[in-house]
Formats: sequence, C-alpha cells, structure tokens
Amino acid sequence: MFYTCILQGFSKPRQRYKDHADEFTNRLRCWMLICAAGWLPFVAWTQSANADSASPASSAETASRVVEDGGTGPYKALMASDKSLATHTVFRPMDLSTLGDTIKLPIVVWGNGACANSPWEHVNFLSEVASHGFLVIAIGSMPSEGQRGAPGGPTKSPMLLDAIQWAMARNNDKFSQYYQKLDTNKIAVAGMSCGGLQALEVALDPRISTAMICNSGLFSDPASSRFELPRVGKEQLAKLHTPTIYILGGEKDIAFKNGMDDFKRINHVPVFAANLNVGHGGTYSQPHGGDFATVATAWLQWQLKNDQEAARMFTGDPCGLAKAEGWKVEKKNIP
Repeated sequence: MFYTCILQGFSKPRQRYKDHADEFTNRLRCWMLICAAGWLPFVAWTQSANADSASPASSAETASRVVEDGGTGPYKALMASDKSLATHTVFRPMDLSTLGDTIKLPIVVWGNGACANSPWEHVNFLSEVASHGFLVIAIGSMPSEGQRGAPGGPTKSPMLLDAIQWAMARNNDKFSQYYQKLDTNKIAVAGMSCGGLQALEVALDPRISTAMICNSGLFSDPASSRFELPRVGKEQLAKLHTPTIYILGGEKDIAFKNGMDDFKRINHVPVFAANLNVGHGGTYSQPHGGDFATVATAWLQWQLKNDQEAARMFTGDPCGLAKAEGWKVEKKNIP
C-alpha cells in the first residue's frame, strides 16, 4: 500500500482522471504517508529516550554478596555497598520486587563493636535480621570474605543518624530501588559494645521507635575510660523515649555490670534485659547469628511490625524467653 501510493504520487500516468478532485485527494494522502514514514524513527527514538530517562535506577550498589545462605527468614538477604552511602554497609532482602506495594521494610541502624569501621564481626547476625524483612544499615565499609579487623576507626555516633537520613531520602527518591519500600516511621537504633554506646547517644532522636543495646551499657564516669568511646553519662537514660532491650552475655560479659545498671535505672519506658552466659563476644559469628539473632529479630518484629507472635517471647509471666534454655530475663513496664 505504501509503495503503491508513492507510484501514484510520482509516476506520470498517460490517462487523464475525469475527477481531478479524487486525483488531488489521492496525492495528498500519499504525501502524508511519506512524511509520516520519515518522522516515525524520530518519534520512536524520542519515546524511547523519554522512557529511559523516567525509569527508576535499579541500583546504586557497587558490590554485593550473600552471607551464609541469605538467612532463615522469608526474604533471602544480601550484603551490599552502595555508592550513595559508601561509609556504610547495607543488608537487605535480595529481591525487593517480592515486597509488592503493601509490604514496607522497617529500618535498623547498627553500630559495631569497638566502634569499628566495618561490620565484619556481625555479618551473620545482621544478614539474619535482614532476611526477616528489615533494611539494616551498619556503620563502616562492606567487609571482604574472611576479613578480620577494619582500618579507619573508631567511628562516630552521628553516622547512625546519617544512615537514617540516607534511608529516608532513598524512600522518597523515585529513581531509587527503595522508592516507597521502606517504613520510615519504624526505625530501630542498635549496636554492640562501643556500638551500643553509639546507639544510646543518638537514641533520643524523635524518629527512633526502639533501641537495642547489645553487650553494652553506659559508664558511670565516661570520662575515666582510657578508650575513645562516646562520652555519654547515665543521665542519658532518663531521656530515652522508646522501648529498649539489653541483650547481654551474662556475668562473663565485661559490659554486664554497666548494662544491668542501665536496666535498673530505666523506669519510665518499657525495658527488657536478656542474659545468655556466653561472654562479651555474644553469638554473632555463629550460623545465622546464633541465639542473639533469634532474640533480636523477635524484638524488632514486635516493636517495628507489631508482630504479636514475636511479642510472646517478651510478654507474659513467665515470658517465652524465660523458658528458653540458658536465658535469664528481667523486665519493666512490659505485660
């Protein structure tokens, strides 16, 4: 049809048309087809360019790997480095598309033991938490396979707030893979040892929903410490505004006395103390983070997702964790 029109428009037929109006109409139609054909590639290119510029970027991640088998939760997790937050390590569900439009990931920010500049000691633990449907952001660069230690520390407490700010910005950025996939009203601040002190230092931030303090507790005289630790005194405890849990390693834990003293001083918010006699190192490096990860995940499921099944570990008399082998618990302002 297209080439027939061209021939009709440019050949010089010997016969005369009786109806010149029809001849003019046919030629006009042919010219319109020719012009349209010439513009089609440009229109197609323009539409393609516009589509490309409007499509969300799939990821800003520069490296990633799966820790162990990705965790035991319903969302297999991975650990990643993101160029827009190169100072931190992200643990997240591997396939964010499975969340759909209704499931939102609460946010957990984590400070490392020794205020280290990498979560190398805690990757099993943090990956396990993420596999249960959380976005976990740890201070420090992503550790390599088998890494021990990290240069560049000690880190500073405001890096936890940097992580929160980054997550909130990504949730509002339509070009981010996290766009509208995060629950920015449900945020936990957490950390181990020195990282627990970092968590307590920033726990007053009104955006925070719960605090999780692991193998840690405030010093009565923080200035007396010979280590470069957050200088936060016991007066900070009266300012806490969220439910708080201490997960400690029992009397063998060098932070046991400080942590339990914190617990005794907190009377105005729900607070839970859980002790397993494993010492200061906890169970973080055990498969899937060990027993500490089980307790931490349940607390976060309850506090950030209102999971009533998970709450049973902490509610009741005795609570579920009190019945678990090896655990000793105390609680206040929790039914």
